[in-house]
Amino acid sequence: MSRDDLPHRRRNLLTGEWVLVSPHRAMRPWQGEQSPVAADNPPSYDPDCYLCPGNARTGGNTNPAYGQTFVFPNDFPALLSEGGDGGQEHPLFQISPARGEARVICYSPDHSRTLARMDDPARAAVIDCWCDLSRELGAKWAHVQLFENKGAMMGASSPHPHGQVWASDFVPQIVAQEDARQRAHASASEMCLLEEVIAAEISAGERVVEENDHWLAIVPHWAAWPFETLLVAKQDVNRLENLDTMARGELATILGRLLGRYDGLFGVDFPYSMGWHGAPHSIGDDTAHWRLHAHFHPPLLRSATIRKHMVGFELLAETQRDLTPEQAAQRLREVAI
Repeated sequence: MSRDDLPHRRRNLLTGEWVLVSPHRAMRPWQGEQSPVAADNPPSYDPDCYLCPGNARTGGNTNPAYGQTFVFPNDFPALLSEGGDGGQEHPLFQISPARGEARVICYSPDHSRTLARMDDPARAAVIDCWCDLSRELGAKWAHVQLFENKGAMMGASSPHPHGQVWASDFVPQIVAQEDARQRAHASASEMCLLEEVIAAEISAGERVVEENDHWLAIVPHWAAWPFETLLVAKQDVNRLENLDTMARGELATILGRLLGRYDGLFGVDFPYSMGWHGAPHSIGDDTAHWRLHAHFHPPLLRSATIRKHMVGFELLAETQRDLTPEQAAQRLREVAI
């Protein structure tokens, strides 16, 4: 029997953590949660949406009648300009101050225009905004985390297409792991880890979902979520602000194709959490080991209503998935867009 039939483990090259793959479980019966499907045709303007132009936000401010990408300080930020440690409770229990700032990025004034539904010029405007924010906030903070939670299933507080940026005076745990793993690999082999991954994935082909001259989208060998993808810059670029005009244009195109495959997989507005990982700004120009990439973590497993739950073994032991990354990549490639 092949790897598509028997359980095995795979190591995440970017974090060092292991993932249990159990492809034989894909046919198990399901009588658990089935989530409702979001409306297929949201309006272009919703008078009750607190992110639409001209509407009042829950924090009390009113949005301007914006006509393009709109960024504002998060009304309920997780990070503040002042952080507190609460004092030393006990030598065993460490506390560290945390400072930063958070902003919301409304992609478009159109309530219905997700990144998947935008055209390339509109997506390019969002990409330019990401790059500008990474440059601006990176000049002040140790790390800039740009991300999007899309869909109620992923905890989005508003259906209006939007993302967020959290900038912090510390390098968060996962990014620190990625920095250490990439640095160690470059020190041992004198090669960029993700550059080697790109070459190996293109050669194998079985996990490739989309590709153009500047970008490669794959279901990574170590994927945790059922249809997780990794979007990697082919060129030697380590932060968003270092993307040139051509790379930004091709990013707009490949995002449209990748997200179009997601929406077409189960015929729904596909939920996900995505985020950009670039070299932490705290390390300055010491970035030769880094390669800019984005993670996409969609929860759907079997259909538009059945999702993967990270519970039980996943919370207490290690991450587990039911279909192989190769099977997931094939299914995404087969989607007509």
